[in-house]
Amino acid sequence: MKRYAISDIHGCSQSFAALLHKIGLSKTDELYLLGDYIDRGPDSKGVFDTIMELQKNGYQVHCLRGNHEQLLLDARHDPRAYKTWYLHGGKETLASFGCDAPHEFPQRYLDFMDQLDYYFLLDQCILVHAGLNFTAPDPLADTHSMMWIRRWYDNIDRAWLGDRRIVHGHTPTARRQIELQLAAVKTLPVVVIDNGCVYNRVGTGQLCALDLDDWTLTFQPRID
Repeated sequence: MKRYAISDIHGCSQSFAALLHKIGLSKTDELYLLGDYIDRGPDSKGVFDTIMELQKNGYQVHCLRGNHEQLLLDARHDPRAYKTWYLHGGKETLASFGCDAPHEFPQRYLDFMDQLDYYFLLDQCILVHAGLNFTAPDPLADTHSMMWIRRWYDNIDRAWLGDRRIVHGHTPTARRQIELQLAAVKTLPVVVIDNGCVYNRVGTGQLCALDLDDWTLTFQPRID
């Protein structure tokens, strides 16, 4: 059995499928997806369909909530959230579903997003979309920060964290920086795995899978 983490697919369904093929995902493996399945890329619906089909067929796929899923859920009832969501990739998500508004999405997709977890605790690590707020009395109680926080490394409470490592996405990071961070994980117990699949910045434009057992990386260039 292998355990993998992938984050920030952002509507790149073909790249996602190619990465799963590259790592050879099997039904004995566990796949942890850290949120932001939608927006910006061309096929958010296809990403959801791939995940749901894997789960239906007996694959062990566990999914977290990202800020983009939360924005879409909020956009159903909040005009300000709708504007923010639409301008940050919601337009492409609407097109992929053939809808004019988020409340028109088929209910099974809305239900899928509504039940998403905020974090996973594994034996060696904590998986979260954006990060943890270590200035809060209980970092695992601040769910808003789990979806949105940035620039939080300096506040990490080593005593609270113990020998665990934090794996997160949310912040697009160049491949070389991800590799350097992983190499230094014993010093700074954090690994970001968002390689900015939907972006064309230097060092980005790939999906990244982290093997949570041997701590190795697999990259898949965007093909969408």
